[in-house]
Amino acid sequence: MKNICFLILFSSPLFAQQNLKLWYDKPATYFEETLVLGNGIQGATVFGGTKTDQIYLNDLTLWSGEPMNPRMNPEAYKHLPSVREALKAENYKAADSLVKKIQGKFSESYAPLGTMYIDFPEKNISQYYRELDLNQAIAKVQYRADGNLIKRQYLVSHPDKVFAIHISSEQKGALSFAIRMDSKLKFQVHSTTNHLHMQGTAPVRADPNYVRKEGNPIMFLADKGTRFSTDILLQSTDGKVTRTDSSIVLTNGTEAVILVSMATSFNGFDKSPSREGKNDDSLAQKQLQDASLIPLKSLYAHHLKDYQKFYQRVSLTLGGKNAPELPTDERLRRYAMGESDPYLEALYFQYGRYLLISSSRTSRVPANLQGLWNPHIRPPWSSNYTMNINAEENYWLAENTNLSEMHQPFLGFLENLEKTGRISAQTFYNAPGWVTHHNSDIWAMTNPVGDFGNGEPSWANWPMGATWASTHLWEHYQFTQDKAFLKDKAYPLMKGAAEFCLAFMIKDQKGNLITSPSTSPENKFITPTGYIGSTLYGGTADLAMIRELFLDILAAQDVLKNDPAFTAQVKDALAKLYPYQVGKEGNLQEWYHDWPDQDPKHRHQSHLYGLFPGNHLTVEETPTLTNAAKKTLEIKGDETTGWSKGWRINLWARLKDGDHAYKMYRELLKYVEPDGVKVNYQRGGGTYPNLFDAHPPFQIDGNFGGAAAVAEMLVQSTATKIYLLPALPKAWDSGEVKGLKTRGGYTLNMTWSKGKVQNYTLVKQGGGTVDVYINGVWKKVSVQ
Repeated sequence: MKNICFLILFSSPLFAQQNLKLWYDKPATYFEETLVLGNGIQGATVFGGTKTDQIYLNDLTLWSGEPMNPRMNPEAYKHLPSVREALKAENYKAADSLVKKIQGKFSESYAPLGTMYIDFPEKNISQYYRELDLNQAIAKVQYRADGNLIKRQYLVSHPDKVFAIHISSEQKGALSFAIRMDSKLKFQVHSTTNHLHMQGTAPVRADPNYVRKEGNPIMFLADKGTRFSTDILLQSTDGKVTRTDSSIVLTNGTEAVILVSMATSFNGFDKSPSREGKNDDSLAQKQLQDASLIPLKSLYAHHLKDYQKFYQRVSLTLGGKNAPELPTDERLRRYAMGESDPYLEALYFQYGRYLLISSSRTSRVPANLQGLWNPHIRPPWSSNYTMNINAEENYWLAENTNLSEMHQPFLGFLENLEKTGRISAQTFYNAPGWVTHHNSDIWAMTNPVGDFGNGEPSWANWPMGATWASTHLWEHYQFTQDKAFLKDKAYPLMKGAAEFCLAFMIKDQKGNLITSPSTSPENKFITPTGYIGSTLYGGTADLAMIRELFLDILAAQDVLKNDPAFTAQVKDALAKLYPYQVGKEGNLQEWYHDWPDQDPKHRHQSHLYGLFPGNHLTVEETPTLTNAAKKTLEIKGDETTGWSKGWRINLWARLKDGDHAYKMYRELLKYVEPDGVKVNYQRGGGTYPNLFDAHPPFQIDGNFGGAAAVAEMLVQSTATKIYLLPALPKAWDSGEVKGLKTRGGYTLNMTWSKGKVQNYTLVKQGGGTVDVYINGVWKKVSVQ
């Protein structure tokens, strides 16, 4: 069906499309200063050194462990009645203790594949320059060595499945270097003519970095674990290529191409990578051989055509006075002093989109806590899928910034989780449906974590992961209008998550439905007797997520009309949910009782879920509750960690307070000096020199949450309504955006000046009718 565009046109300023890039005048010293590249499964982290160029290599499917046993604690459900009895008796200390019996293993860890080194004999370096061009997804390094201009270009190609480096010398025959490999995993390296081969194995266990217990936290077994292979080919039109046992060397060349192919034996969450795995060696060799036959010019062309069809869907230009042409780290420092820099603000938004394209293109393997880029064998929080916010926040920008295809790995991952999650629901709760908890990994682990009784209940025993994640399925439908997806994939998963909620809830003394036991992720309450606890009943966050899922179920049935009995059951339960409560301070109450938090400024704000990312609390329709949510945010304050700040910007945007959202967006871009992997919440969230989110340490969810928030400030939507500039800050008085998506399946282009929309277009395949809020007035718009 052809696209029809509806256009309202007033006077329009002209904005030139910006060439957005990160650039620096020196090589990276820290991981948080590097340039990162990825094709959605393989990644490269480029330091750009002149004596040695260090490049971390990653594959999204390389994790510790093997398929886990979902029946690891088969009689855990027998402890549920005693937990509920303790709660009924108001014995919260006993409940905290007893609920630890409803725990299983920790997740596995995302593993680093290896490090590639390119050693150069260069001396007397000058005119150094390093950049990442977001429009091309290509990194560049150039400098003069003894006056000779050396250039390097790097890309990771999705269509040709190879990492390519092009190195050239201005002076003929003046290019020499050696290539070698290393890894923190078990590995071997050998060379053949023009080739370097590395093969290895990931650990069968890598304990989370926060676990401290006797014994080696890293365990390798010869006959288990995911295998990996890396093949490197050196191509040169001149010069001499030689090799040692573990390196290949080019001498006196002028131009060279290095092709790097990576593969693992991962073959699905439920298949042993050692016994039923893919042949990683053959895969790596074939990818390298196929790429070696493609001229470099064609390889670049394939890469650009593939990448730009996603990246170029959206452009953003913000008016105002830009900073001088400074290196990105200097721009960040200048910005931290309060200076204006709309270029940097747009750059951060598009960098979030770039990172999602680069790290989320693998079927049923979503971007993890670090996206795709990890140098640590025990990365922070295992670089896993943290399902109580972080994994979901990674995908807040997928639909509204026009990257719906990048949402698919997470949505497909839910299909894996549903299979193990049904067993977890049975064995941990004696319940139907499916469930997942605080952490997961590539093996679709769904059990409560905590190492069978050692985990703190405030995070280990939270059972709402499936409830939260399933709302992404309805969001995907709302933006794409893909009815087949809704019928065949989304609704069955949503229903399974809702079935667990229906079975898990009990009635309180007034007949309201509540969860029991209940926690509010990673936060704690203080009882009137002074006890600091985690385990209660009827937590607001639980019920907000259940309410959102139930509303999604009903909305889906308005479309599908194929499950009337379950619809009636959900509708009945929805009416009986324990309602939101406003506390004595005017805040939205987090706990069933109006009890204080142990940490009133806690980084989690899960009980505000209904405002964002949920949609059932709105300024227009639930003003009392949104005012209470605003009061909660005021009590919490603005100083928090990176991902939390990203969430709060979205919350302020939903409150239609653009200036407060912008204040926090500026704080999200606060410059943070790199310091490795030190956990230091007191430093607060911010941004490292390479624009990575500083939780700290690095977590990519802040990048994604911050980028999503920019779109949320510019346009908000329901199935039938679109709000233009709902939370526009004064600082963004003028600008232009193209390609943002809205619920209902519309694509928006818009220009504004002096805080008012000057023109906009809406495009929708198949047409439709929608109410548009523009410059304070509602207009009914027909797109035919």
